[in-house]
Amino acid sequence: MKRIIPFIFTLFFLTTAFGQEKPQAFKDGEWLRYKMSYSGFLRAGSAVLELKEVDLNGKKVFYTKGKGWTSGMISWFFEVDDTYESYFDLDTIKPYVFKRKINEGGYKKHTITSFDYNTNTAYVQDFLKQKDSSIAFQNVQDMLSSFYFLRNRDVSQMKKGEEIILDMFLDAQTYNLKLRFMGRQILKTKFGKIKTLIFRPLVQSGRIFKEQESVTIWITDDSNKIPVKLKADLAVGSLRAELEAHKGLANPFLKK
Repeated sequence: MKRIIPFIFTLFFLTTAFGQEKPQAFKDGEWLRYKMSYSGFLRAGSAVLELKEVDLNGKKVFYTKGKGWTSGMISWFFEVDDTYESYFDLDTIKPYVFKRKINEGGYKKHTITSFDYNTNTAYVQDFLKQKDSSIAFQNVQDMLSSFYFLRNRDVSQMKKGEEIILDMFLDAQTYNLKLRFMGRQILKTKFGKIKTLIFRPLVQSGRIFKEQESVTIWITDDSNKIPVKLKADLAVGSLRAELEAHKGLANPFLKK
């Protein structure tokens, strides 16, 4: 359990976003809140993601902030307090600055990554290790900008079994993120019945997950493409994340 909840927070911010190029899938003021539960009944925590337009070095950019934390009985024996921030381009969605400050049961990280597109070099400041490093990159997204980058992609013609691959820069490394399209489903939620697209990120089977395709994500099949549900089948029990509240969506929240 000690590494499962932080993994789900990270996975949720990473992989729950697919959409069409027009209309824009998001706008200034979008706010999403999710509740997380263990084995379908025990509240495990919450996650909030918000988006704003701000100025960065004299340039208008999007700023997004994602927070994840444990609550209830789970926090009694394992407390999580994670904050992620990203500044990215209004049009291309390429990341400029990514901040990560986490505390997961005593496991801490505090880094700031700045992306220089003149040299294609990422400058990573690690405040806990008191170490700076420079890493070359090509066509990457950070953990949060990937959420918005994928939401503006056209997936209307995807067929079951097809995959989306994205390079993501995290912890001074580039990771290959792969997600498989599993089809469409009418999903019953607290907001009513919703048309959804189903994706499965490929994860490593073993100690935590039963199989490579143990994580399933349901995304609204509308112009917003926001995640409404995530389920992870674990070696023991399961974790679930569900949309609890939203505001400031760019497009109507369509229900069946």
